[in-house]
Amino acid sequence: MTDEEKSKPSPLKRSSAKHSFAGKILLAMPSIDDPRFDQSVIYLCSHGEDGAMGLVINQVLPGIDMVELIEQLNIEKDMTHKADLLSMDVLSGGPVDSSRGFLLHSLDFNMKDTLIVNDNIGITGTIESLEAVATGDGPKDRLFILGYAGWSAGQLEEEIQNNVWLVTEPDRAMLFDTHPEEKWKKAIDDMGIDPTMLSATAGHA
Repeated sequence: MTDEEKSKPSPLKRSSAKHSFAGKILLAMPSIDDPRFDQSVIYLCSHGEDGAMGLVINQVLPGIDMVELIEQLNIEKDMTHKADLLSMDVLSGGPVDSSRGFLLHSLDFNMKDTLIVNDNIGITGTIESLEAVATGDGPKDRLFILGYAGWSAGQLEEEIQNNVWLVTEPDRAMLFDTHPEEKWKKAIDDMGIDPTMLSATAGHA
């Protein structure tokens, strides 16, 4: 996250839609026509009348680790927590603002800029959240994500109606404990759905 990125307005917004999907996950259906989102799992951070914003949580950025990233940002780290940092994947959250960082986390961590999505999950997009992680003061459950996915007004609703996404409730174990490559299948399995039948499945769980 560069100084320029830190000065940009955050895309995180409180949800305003009457029937908001914020806090749910989107599972890419076989009918999706964008290879960037093939079998993607997206956590929806906000959803309102002016659009939606979400974070892909199952695409690892190759060749980047948290220790290297923190060193590049000149963040002081606690060496006793180096193993924890090395175990964290750096995820690609989507094609928008690919250098902007987000921490998706449990609510044992909360800063003034944290967007609280529901009773269990918050999202913080400030450099201070990474500093907390580096010194061992961050949340117990966390994902670090660069970039995000965005939808204009009405676009997400149209895509769901057209069977592009399956909407379902997130599971903590799937979010934080499951290997990224296994998240899509775990979410499908947890719903009791046969993947071969997905092309005929409606968008709502």
